[in-house]
Amino acid sequence: MFTLAHITDPHVGPLPRVSARDLLNKRIFGYLSWIRRRRDIHRPEILADLQRDLADIEPDHVAITGDLTNIALPEEFQQALRWLGQLGQADRITVIPGNHDAYVALPWEESIGQWSQYMAGDSDTVEASGPMAADDFPAVRIRGDIALIGLTTAQATPLFLATGEIGREQLARLEGHLTALGRKGLCRVILLHHPPCPDGLAWRKRLVDAEEFRSVVSRCGAELVLHGHDHKFGSASIDSVDGRVAVFGVPSASALADGKRPQSHYHLYGIDRSARGWEITVKVRRYDGREIGFVQSDVRALTLERT
Repeated sequence: MFTLAHITDPHVGPLPRVSARDLLNKRIFGYLSWIRRRRDIHRPEILADLQRDLADIEPDHVAITGDLTNIALPEEFQQALRWLGQLGQADRITVIPGNHDAYVALPWEESIGQWSQYMAGDSDTVEASGPMAADDFPAVRIRGDIALIGLTTAQATPLFLATGEIGREQLARLEGHLTALGRKGLCRVILLHHPPCPDGLAWRKRLVDAEEFRSVVSRCGAELVLHGHDHKFGSASIDSVDGRVAVFGVPSASALADGKRPQSHYHLYGIDRSARGWEITVKVRRYDGREIGFVQSDVRALTLERT
């Protein structure tokens, strides 16, 4: 059985020192939100407890679906890189960016590109990834019978918008990957930040081409789609040529409950091949305070039948 931990939206803090020049753009509103509210919600001590819990469980792989930063300060990308280094080696952690990681437009090498070793695909996958760059998504990593397919929906948006978009070229490459990996009989796990089945999601936070994404998955098949963004649990499915595709989201990895959204959780997937397809056990790990740390709060079994 392959064990995959899914965490999202860690919003690594505290916020580095901010200059007035840093705030001469959209960041001013994110900064004010951090000062007034978000710094009391996203706690570094919760991430420290999460790190200890993952070290105890030792999953085979960790997937992080975006929003490692808060307002995309250059120092935040370095801070997030140090945090990733504390979690583990890059070949056992797969990262994709979120909308907060593209809060404002920045050169790739000065921002998200600093995490390239955690995002780049394997050289022996469907297409050799080569050096990681902004247009190298989807990035494919194969670990045993599992194919992790990382997408980016991160884009700088106008004020008051937190939308994401995959784009035609990335969707076309995704279609090729899903088809080829399906022929190999691998368990295809798609990672993206914005929810592709946006039930109840605010319009300003939507995935612009969610319908196009679902159409590709429906035509080509997949097994799991994992996302973040809304800081809530998400559970949906997409009907595909290969059968049902399960879609899951989890709350922020660093959050205290704020009355609207739950405290920190993450999912632990046990993935095993069966005669009928794939048997997946979903364990829910919940933050239960500094004295206790993380505990298992739920478990469910999922069967994905494949022809």
